[in-house]
Amino acid sequence: MAKEQEAIEFDDTEAINFILNSLPAESRARISDDDVQYILDLICEYYDSNDLMNDDESVGEATIAEDEMFDFIWKLMKKENQVNLTEEELQYVLDGEFNYGKKLGIYTEE
Repeated sequence: MAKEQEAIEFDDTEAINFILNSLPAESRARISDDDVQYILDLICEYYDSNDLMNDDESVGEATIAEDEMFDFIWKLMKKENQVNLTEEELQYVLDGEFNYGKKLGIYTEE
């Protein structure tokens, strides 16, 4: 869920490092910076396709259907065949992105 606030700067490089550092060792050995960047792009695509991203300076509160987002990203990932992650590894990346967003104040838990 996004909180009403001024726009927060999401730094892709910082997010990628945060996510990679949160992965279990066996997954970290398989998942590259480019893989994480690709998943971040798909997350943005999901938000955009569901009108959850605004170009204005503030973002209102929204509830994100995590299962729906996972399915959307998983289907695109398989269709585009750009990365080769397991479902579990994709979930690790999504969890890492969520935790990075919580750290910035973008997300809160319900």
